[in-house]
Amino acid sequence: MDSREVLLNTVKKYSDYILNNKEVDVAKLAGKRVAITGATGLIGSSVVLTLVEISKHLECPIKVVAVVRNRAKAEALFGDSVEYAICDVTDKIEISGEVDYIVHGANQTSSKAFMEEPVETINTALKGTTNILNVAKEKNVSSLVFLSTMEVYGAPKTDEKIDELHSSDLNTMSPRNSYPESKRMCESLCASYFSEYGVPVRVIRLTQTFGPGVNYNDGRVFAEFARNAIEGNDIVLHTKGETKRNYLFTGDAVSAIVTVLLNGENGNAYNAANEDTYCSIYEMAELVSKVSANDIAVRIEIDDESKFGYAPVLHMNLDTAKLRSIGWSPLTGLEEMYQQLISYMSEQNKEI
Repeated sequence: MDSREVLLNTVKKYSDYILNNKEVDVAKLAGKRVAITGATGLIGSSVVLTLVEISKHLECPIKVVAVVRNRAKAEALFGDSVEYAICDVTDKIEISGEVDYIVHGANQTSSKAFMEEPVETINTALKGTTNILNVAKEKNVSSLVFLSTMEVYGAPKTDEKIDELHSSDLNTMSPRNSYPESKRMCESLCASYFSEYGVPVRVIRLTQTFGPGVNYNDGRVFAEFARNAIEGNDIVLHTKGETKRNYLFTGDAVSAIVTVLLNGENGNAYNAANEDTYCSIYEMAELVSKVSANDIAVRIEIDDESKFGYAPVLHMNLDTAKLRSIGWSPLTGLEEMYQQLISYMSEQNKEI
């Protein structure tokens, strides 16, 4: 089984789950045109592939439009199964014809870039979101889902549940906060476009999400742990690994996005996480060392955290009751998430 097959197996599993979820009427998408920005990213590509698979089971196919900068990269992922709109979201976004639904996922995702390119991180978020909101307004879409982040809540210090009304303690003078602060402003833009222009926007605040589709050389901590497991190297933590958060499988993120797209309430935000995965970075490292086929250990070697672009120590225990109330629930726990990720990345490594 190659890496593509591992990815498509996940897509098929979650397509079936979404189709069989009686609380989410995906038939509403039949014959509709759905645009996805950031379509070659981890979550965006999973949304595209899942909608293409779901489309096969509907009376009228979904017309999926991948909004991307790099056509060749997109065609390698999707072939001729989708339409393409080639543009940079920070420029004026041109999508010809009607658009019924939009998922806006184009953004910077590298923690290192948040530190080294904070201005670009902010500009990409604000310009891109403004431009896609204008498209939604002009096209009179049925709904738009903006992909936001758990980081808008800042760095909670206790294990209390964090619901959508929780306050934030973000320090605006920290360049690392270019990412969450720009996401907060984008959420405010979404709410403002809904209030002033009636644009039907919903926000989904995703926790850290991973699964098949992650690039082998991805710099984020979950990918580093998986590479250690594959290559047989000890997991070395440069902090005590005290940060705690929930995680989410890519397929569960896609089903959450589709649920909010179809069942969400305009002008509202929804947390998306698997609450059962709540654990510390150290505990996650220990789990990976156990599921690894190689004998690896977890070591702590304290270093200057600032050069890695890490967020401050936090306890991000997201409450997902609001999302579950509109028909969503996660399927995949943390151990299986890592089994799937390691399987995908192992095959990908063989193909490099």
